[in-house]
Amino acid sequence: MSAPQPIGTVLEQAHAWLAQDPDDETRAELADLIARAEKGDLDAARDLTDRFDGRLQFGTAGLRGALGAGSNRMNRVLVAQAAAGFAAFLKERAKGATPTVVIGYDGRRNSDVFATDSAELFAGAGLRAILLPRRLPTPVLAFAVRQLGADAGVMVTASHNPPDDNGYKVYLGGGDHGSQIVAPSDGLIAAAIQHVASSGSVQDLPRSDAYEIADEDVIDAYIAATAAVGPAPSGAEGTPWVYTAMHGVGWETFARVLEAAGYPAPTVVPEQIEPDGRFPTVAFPNPEEPGAMDLAFATARAAEAELVIAQDPDADRLAVAIPDPSREEGWRRLTGNEVGLLLGMRAARAASGRRGASLACSLVSSPGLGAIARAHGLAFHETLTGFKWISRAPGLVFGFEEALGYLVNPETVRDKDGISASIAFLQLAAEARGRGRTVADLLDELTAEIGYYASGQVSVRVDDVSIIARIMAALRLDPPAAFGDVAVEEATDLLQDPAGLGGDVLRYALSDGSRVIVRPSGTEPKLKVYLDVRGDTAEDSAARLAAAEQAVRDLLARLG
Repeated sequence: MSAPQPIGTVLEQAHAWLAQDPDDETRAELADLIARAEKGDLDAARDLTDRFDGRLQFGTAGLRGALGAGSNRMNRVLVAQAAAGFAAFLKERAKGATPTVVIGYDGRRNSDVFATDSAELFAGAGLRAILLPRRLPTPVLAFAVRQLGADAGVMVTASHNPPDDNGYKVYLGGGDHGSQIVAPSDGLIAAAIQHVASSGSVQDLPRSDAYEIADEDVIDAYIAATAAVGPAPSGAEGTPWVYTAMHGVGWETFARVLEAAGYPAPTVVPEQIEPDGRFPTVAFPNPEEPGAMDLAFATARAAEAELVIAQDPDADRLAVAIPDPSREEGWRRLTGNEVGLLLGMRAARAASGRRGASLACSLVSSPGLGAIARAHGLAFHETLTGFKWISRAPGLVFGFEEALGYLVNPETVRDKDGISASIAFLQLAAEARGRGRTVADLLDELTAEIGYYASGQVSVRVDDVSIIARIMAALRLDPPAAFGDVAVEEATDLLQDPAGLGGDVLRYALSDGSRVIVRPSGTEPKLKVYLDVRGDTAEDSAARLAAAEQAVRDLLARLG
């Protein structure tokens, strides 16, 4: 890690940033820090150094970070530089044609401001810019890129990150078919952004209000295509269920899809149904986080529901919960792997025998999907984490990632989509109910077909991301010979790229057939460890998983 810049250099950068910042709030914030630092306030100096000693990097996930003034935060200056750089990349790529770019935004703080700034800068750079008409889910933007034949799309969202974050997610049309960017495009875009940042003030960038507002037709088309994913079977009207939008933008669109597909309206969690970028009822607006679904469970108990459906704030993820009397709260949230395997089985049965059809999941997701593919004569692809990779699998009919992401409708949305996944899952649940079965029974049927797979995860959230790098380095220097009593048969470092994958991932194959995978999170300050086991019985697989989780915790405690 490089040494921090001298405070004099940081102050010069801060003054230059202040001079070009169009936002009254961040200008006031930065001016106060500068004044305090110049008077010798050490806390202010440290804060300024953190904001300017580096730059929020543009990568394959675009931009994502905390809101605030400075080059290492999300703000209007940074977004303007990103928009101008992305425009330059698109013009170079278009070879003289006029590129079209679609911009969407969710309900987070400043999402609408960043989206409007982007539309004005794209139009000012000579692009055809189309702004979606209001706050909408990320899958609608991903759909719009293909529906409108656009060259690119930008979604202003930080998905399920903490309330003070925002982000800038980029999609490419044409030969990329509306998928998120991958190398080398990410590097080229980052270089173009850096060129803009180094060339002068964002105040000098040309702007125009000659951008378009998308017609409602594109939203209507998304609703029709998504409703067609899983029309309600007969008997669906008898299923009582609960829905939460997690303070996000999913409900307006999802409600229309439900009506079009013929499903009964759910009981909603009223405290979480309207968009609210403060996310007042949850510590993290992520259905995976402890406590995030407590209000949904309380609502479900009162409604005597049979199912809970939760979407994250930009509605690209889905969480499912089912009744479980053995638990104190009476409900159990299914893991992303459980939902993914159920939806994978649904897709495999529909595509069984279809030449070239495939299922795909990230390398940290359950190997059970491969067993499903083999059972139905389908191809199977294991990819790096992220739907930018899953969406590019040849012949894809279904893809998923254990972090609650599911791609069930690849002909229309080449990204994870919590709304279409919700419709597919509601159809599964309604069909099961029609034959006197439950979602829990579906899991038992799945196990009977592919065996007793169990998956778990150990996550370490840190304040200092250098801790993650230190742990990864220690594991590479001295690979573990065993996890608990189970020996490591093979250790693979994907940075060495033995299978053409690449990535900061360590994978361990154990002697009992289990596997352990370690990687830094791509969107949060977390180290994630994924565990997958297959046992002879449910009890055996649960015991193997518990032993592996404890061994991982012991190892991380020694390293951390």
